[in-house]
Amino acid sequence: MPWVLSSRPHQPSPSPSQRHCERTAFAFYCAVRDQLPPWLLEDMRGMEVFLWDDGHPRAFSPGDALMYALVHDHRDYARYLLRSFSVKALQVSKCSVCRSAGSAHLHVAVRYNRTVILSLMADALKESATEAWRREYLNSCGGCTHGTDAGKTAVQLAVELSRADCLLLLLAHGARPHALDAALVRLAASGVTERRDARRCLDLLLLFTPEPVALHRLRDEPQRWQSLLGRDVFSWLSGLVPPPLLLQALRTLAQSVPGQMSELPNFLQPHSELKLDFPLLWKQTEI
Repeated sequence: MPWVLSSRPHQPSPSPSQRHCERTAFAFYCAVRDQLPPWLLEDMRGMEVFLWDDGHPRAFSPGDALMYALVHDHRDYARYLLRSFSVKALQVSKCSVCRSAGSAHLHVAVRYNRTVILSLMADALKESATEAWRREYLNSCGGCTHGTDAGKTAVQLAVELSRADCLLLLLAHGARPHALDAALVRLAASGVTERRDARRCLDLLLLFTPEPVALHRLRDEPQRWQSLLGRDVFSWLSGLVPPPLLLQALRTLAQSVPGQMSELPNFLQPHSELKLDFPLLWKQTEI
């Protein structure tokens, strides 16, 4: 289609300054990928590395560096950045295309399943951010409006990708559990090997949701959903019966003092092998 190619505007050759920025940025990318020590990476970031942003060179910010640490799972560097710069390291520069920012670090952490660094980020939010800013950050959508995760919160992305450990971290630190319907869709679409994590995501949302509404999609195909959820959980989510008392107690504990979840017996913990088996909880309340 030569007419399409000829219609494209002429792209000017990059300037020497732009080429220098690209070379230093790539060198920094490789250095983080190779897990070089944090002190050396910080020397590079402060003295040698530049980004070409909106027609001008600029230094790498702590947020830019944390993004590289997330991609390459450089935990020591991420820990250094969060300890040294606190929530400043969680701020990302605005995209030069759509001029939006958002909580891109959370979405990258979930997409790459970086649970250790995500936990460090959540701790930094808890220690240094105000309550209002922390909740706004945790519940904001992805950074770029034209990106892959545009319009999705980190919780929604964790449910879509069945990242149960990431989801637990987000919910325990105050993210809104608003993806219950998406969790059901994901559970129904999962294969046998993926179903355990998808079910665990659903269980976590049920644990942290104050009052789940009756989900009418369950009544459209009752036999299918009963086989996936079990009769007791299906009846509860359909609004036919109230939730078990033990589950209500666990929900209160999870929402008021989520840090105390680790003090529970192993079979009741969200990270246990039983994955909060709701039919089991139901039977225990009937004893």
